[in-house]
Amino acid sequence: MTELRKRTTRTTLLLGLSVVLATSAQLGGCSSDDPAEDKLSVQELMKPETCKTCHSGHYDEWSGSMHAYAAKDPVFRAMNKRGQEETGGKLGDFCVGCHAPLAVAVGATTDGLNLDELPDELLGVGCYFCHNTKAVEDTHNNPLRIAFDQTMRGPIGDPVENSAHHSEYSELLDGNSQTSASTCGSCHDIVVPSPPGAAEVALERTFAEWQDSLFSNDPAQGGLSCASCHMPGRDGIAADAKGVKKRRVHAHSFPAVDVALTDFPNTDTQRELIQQELNDTLRAEVCVAQLVDGAVMEVTLENVSAGHRFPTGASQDRRAWVEVRAFSAGTPIYESGVVDAQTAVSDLVDPDLWQLRDFAFDAADQPVHMFWDIVKLESTTIPGPLTFDRSDPDYFATHVKRRYPRAESSPNQLDTMPDRVTVLVRLRPMGLDVLDDLVQSGHLDSAVKQKVPTFDITSDGTSTVEWTLEASDDPQLGSKRELAGVLARCVTSVPQQK
Repeated sequence: MTELRKRTTRTTLLLGLSVVLATSAQLGGCSSDDPAEDKLSVQELMKPETCKTCHSGHYDEWSGSMHAYAAKDPVFRAMNKRGQEETGGKLGDFCVGCHAPLAVAVGATTDGLNLDELPDELLGVGCYFCHNTKAVEDTHNNPLRIAFDQTMRGPIGDPVENSAHHSEYSELLDGNSQTSASTCGSCHDIVVPSPPGAAEVALERTFAEWQDSLFSNDPAQGGLSCASCHMPGRDGIAADAKGVKKRRVHAHSFPAVDVALTDFPNTDTQRELIQQELNDTLRAEVCVAQLVDGAVMEVTLENVSAGHRFPTGASQDRRAWVEVRAFSAGTPIYESGVVDAQTAVSDLVDPDLWQLRDFAFDAADQPVHMFWDIVKLESTTIPGPLTFDRSDPDYFATHVKRRYPRAESSPNQLDTMPDRVTVLVRLRPMGLDVLDDLVQSGHLDSAVKQKVPTFDITSDGTSTVEWTLEASDDPQLGSKRELAGVLARCVTSVPQQK
């Protein structure tokens, strides 16, 4: 059978025929006493609601995840629609190939403009797409090969026989194996081809960044897979079925950075999990040096736990920045990066503003927001850890510093020695300026912009790092080092290794 006939047959089965639902006995009896009992059809297994019957916990987690939201996300919809228009359709299935991969795989869409007409099981990244993966055939832009059979693959080596589907162990779905990172990385590394882009650009590089970090090492040498952080284990059961024993199972909430911006299940839980992930990511240190006629400050940020750069993913759309405030006798004497919840960071007139992201430019070196216009990227993101050995120079590759006021600005020092300095790293999943661009072009409802949260980050979860002379004397958090030719007093957000 040719590939065209295969696609046509699958589309007919999914869209042209009514699906015969399994009886309640089939759906309810996840364990079978009759080994010859028929399994559920591919069409039934494609429906996440089918999985819910036996995998209720995993389903509930997934249903509030960004995998479930991927094709419903209004920002994705808006950007895809605008991209199709501005590239004359050359964008094709570039976006929808990861946001609704089953729809593309069965030929139900070629451009993502008809998603409202498709059944829910073809939207987003559902159970079947991941657990029916047979092979990973490249490193980016969704090279996963789906088997389209009745076998669900996973990390369990001794699955219980059941009436719903055949079961098979797969290293590609085993979060304890580094091989599983290639499954995640297949959609979390994106290269814009030309066309549809203005140039071939490695737009999202999370998998490549992980490969460059120490977390890609063998687990015996400190390595961790993607699932180690984004699908943490817990004691539980893999299925609500007879004969299934308790074991460590993976969560399916997939917290990272992006959030649901419209009504969606478990949104509060989603944001709480994201905040927990972010709290362990960065260490911040602030140093203050008193000069003869004033003072200078220096902020150091260290990526202590992300298995990739910070931020990562669509880093050209992320907006991470540093807020620094200095006070004397309770009065602010210096501020940088201070912005309210509905103001774009890029709107600040602030020569000292420190942003952590990818800056995108077109062929004329002009800043752009839409990825198909990008010709080059300039990154100020922080690398992931390369080694835990402090004697290795690579240990400090994850440390980045910025002096305040910046040496390039005038004046380049404070007139007054502060008695208190606060430092806060802030992050928005999507830049308000990017969303404004989509609103102005008529592709996005302006109400969506109001829903974008701002996360505050430091590695102890208290958000703000506060410097005072007293805090710099704390043996756990305080230290001294040279800055601007004098001895500076420093405070860190977490205890340093001595």
